[in-house]
Formats: sequence, structure tokens, C-alpha cells
Amino acid sequence: METAFTAIDMPRTLADTAYGALKRDILDFRLAPGDRFTETEIADRLQVSRTPVREALFRLEREGYLEVRQRNGWLVKPLDFNTLDHFYELRSVLEVAAVHALCTPGQSPDPLRALRSLTDIWLVDASARSTDCEWLADLDERFHVDLVGAAGNPEISRVHRAATERIRIVRRLDFTQPDRVDKTYEEHGAILRAVLERDGATAATLLQTHIQDSQEAVRKITLHRLYSTRRAKAA
Repeated sequence: METAFTAIDMPRTLADTAYGALKRDILDFRLAPGDRFTETEIADRLQVSRTPVREALFRLEREGYLEVRQRNGWLVKPLDFNTLDHFYELRSVLEVAAVHALCTPGQSPDPLRALRSLTDIWLVDASARSTDCEWLADLDERFHVDLVGAAGNPEISRVHRAATERIRIVRRLDFTQPDRVDKTYEEHGAILRAVLERDGATAATLLQTHIQDSQEAVRKITLHRLYSTRRAKAA
């Protein structure tokens, strides 16, 4: 099943394929923070030579996911909550700017048309809501990305996508909690209604609260919970 939010480009080379596979392993907890591995182990698992694997690993190192250990292979970077806070705060600034742009008469596209794909997902009857937490995590990412994209600034959208991807691993853990389903629908729905009414102040306040609550929830995430989630997914 395709996800609603895709952070990895279509592969063009063996290195791209290795990069995509490794990034999915990191984002889906198969390679968890603190895990160590070697180029040879990855090459054997992916059935490719070490050259494209090495290229993929250094690419992921540049993006901040991995550390190279000369004698011990590679390490998935441990969770750094200060860095995560930075990306949450950046997202908040960019998304608040986006909703204000969408709510400014005569200076942005019609919100109803620009956000049609989101209203079709989030402004639905309770009986039509998804109960798949993993799918919902992808839909949540799409909500934030499409909200910024609707404001029509490609460069801001690019920066926002990068920030969103960097917190994906912990955001997906948040959606292992059953109560996140209804809460996410309610919060996203309230934000969308405010934007559609061009009430920028209310939309911004709701959005900041939504992101802050998520940021605080991330602080409660432990490695035990992460490894428990990985074991459950592997079962």
C-alpha cells in the first residue's frame, strides 16, 4: 500500500535504491537509534556491492541520520531532543506563516480550493475516520506538508518538508497510542475550519497548540517504547 506521504524519491541508481531502503529502515524503526552495523552486512542484505551501499550511507550521514565509526562500522544516531525541538519550532514558524497567508484576503488562493484534498480527509463524519494508526501518521504528515504547500511558496515548502522528515521517526511513535486517532481528527478539523473561515489568528493558535502538544509528547518517548514498537512491527 502506498503511503500518503513519501519522503524518498524514486530510485535511479543502485545507490538510490540502497539509500531508499536504508532510510525506510531508519524511519520504520528496523534500524533504531543506537544500532550499529557494517557496510558488508547491508550489502549482503540488499544483495548489492559495497560501493552503492557506501554512497548511500554517506548520503544519510550528511542528512544527519548516521555516524561513521572507523573501526566499528556505522551507528544510527541516538535521539537528540534538542535537535528535534529545533525542527518542531521551525515547523511551527513556517506553518503559522502559511495559515496567515491563506487567510489574507486577496493575497492567497481560495483556501477551499487549495485545501480540498485535506478537507476530504479530515472534515468527515466519525464513522468515516481511519483507525489505522500507521496510516494516520502518514496522513498527519501530509496534513502539515500540504497546508504549507497550499500557501504557494516552493522554497518554504522545501524547507518545511525537510524539517518534517527529520521528526518523522518520533512522530510515528506518537501514533502508536490509540487516543491519537480521534484527537488528531479533531485538531486538524478545527484548524481547517478556521482557515476556511479566514480566521488566521484562531488557526495559528490552534496550530501552535497542536504542534506544541506533539513536541511535549515526543519528550516522553523512551528507547524502550521505540524498541517495543519495532518488535511489534516485526512480529
